Amino acid sequence: MKTKFLAAVMLALLGTSFSAWAAQDEAQRQMIQRVMAAKLKLQQAEAAQGERRKALMAEHMAMMKETMDKMAVMKPKEGMTMKQHEEWIEEHQKLMQQMMDQMMGEHHLMMQMK
Repeated sequence: MKTKFLAAVMLALLGTSFSAWAAQDEAQRQMIQRVMAAKLKLQQAEAAQGERRKALMAEHMAMMKETMDKMAVMKPKEGMTMKQHEEWIEEHQKLMQQMMDQMMGEHHLMMQMK
């Protein structure tokens, strides 16, 4: 299971454009990893049934809350040029969109469970 997770993360990282990484700072790279881990947890929940699905959904929700809390306090570094600042904001918005997409997926799963 751990090997599958690592393989999926590596595949996702390799699929990411290296030019996109240039505009990200270390905190954003960490958030990307958190978002990918949460996405994998959501995919596991989608594949599971019953109590296992509920447990995985709870784990996903906790991961999302922790990530959202950290993203809410992220700020661009001081001393950035306007272009760097704009690139940082753009990357942050992409991360927020990924979070929203996962929350929608989570919502759909919860609606199926009712």
